Amino acid sequence: MWFAMIALLTISVIYSIIYLKTFDLKYDIIASKCASVSVFFGLMGLATGSVWAKFTWGDWWTADTKLNGAAIGVLMYLAYLILRNSLEDEVKKARVAAVYSIFAYPLFIVFALILPKMAANSMHPGSGDTVAFNEYPLNNKLRMTFYPAVMGWIAMGWWITTLLIRNAFLILKKQSDEV
Repeated sequence: MWFAMIALLTISVIYSIIYLKTFDLKYDIIASKCASVSVFFGLMGLATGSVWAKFTWGDWWTADTKLNGAAIGVLMYLAYLILRNSLEDEVKKARVAAVYSIFAYPLFIVFALILPKMAANSMHPGSGDTVAFNEYPLNNKLRMTFYPAVMGWIAMGWWITTLLIRNAFLILKKQSDEV
C-alpha cells in the first residue's frame, strides 16, 4: 500500500508541474485524482499497520519515527484535499493545489523515507541501528511474493485512479457540452 501511495504521489507531483507549465485543467484532474487515491492507500496502510503493531509490539501505536512520519505525510495530503475542496474557482483551485503538491511531495519523502532511516530509535527493520531485511538470510520465495505484491498494489492504485480520472473527464465533457 505504501509503494502504491508513493508511486501515485510521484505521478501527482509530475502532473502538478505539467499543469503549471500548460494551465490545462486535465493535468490538474490527473494530479488531484492520484493524490486522492494515494491518501486512501495511506490511510489503509496506517490502519493495517496499526493492527500489525498491536500483535507485533503490543500496542496500536508507538512513538516510532516511521509511523509518525507516515502519519504526518498522510495528514499533509489530507490537508491538500481539504484545501482543494475549500476553493470554488477551478483555476485558482488547480494553481494552489499544484503549488501545494510541489512543496508537500519533498516533505513527504523526508518524513516517510529519509528521517526514519536516520532515526536510531525506530522499531522498523532497516531504520537507524536495526538490521535491514536485506541482511537477513531470506530465501527467494519471499522475494517472489514481495515484488509481485508491490506491483499488484501499484497496479490496483493506478487502476482505481484511472477510473476516477475517466469519470472526471466525462463530467468535464458533459459540463462543456451544456455550455
